[in-house]
Amino acid sequence: MALNKIFMATLNEAKKIRKFKGAIISASGNKTVIIKVDRAKKNLKYNKQYTVSKRYAAHDEKNQFKVGDVVSFVECRPISRTKRWRVVNK
Repeated sequence: MALNKIFMATLNEAKKIRKFKGAIISASGNKTVIIKVDRAKKNLKYNKQYTVSKRYAAHDEKNQFKVGDVVSFVECRPISRTKRWRVVNK
């Protein structure tokens, strides 16, 4: 019984919900938006900062978000081949 509780506790700790914030760069798909997330990295040798960008396809159920909106989105179950994210709010 105690082993089962320890196992369930480790499962709950492992399931962290990933949440990001980014700007919408495309809203041309039906119920799909493309979100660009920028983050700063630092070169270890020269200590120079530079920007790295990544694009995510997210699900927008009501087609309510437009290009340029800054939104938050979270990880969810796979909705299609590329969509594994869901827009939460502005």
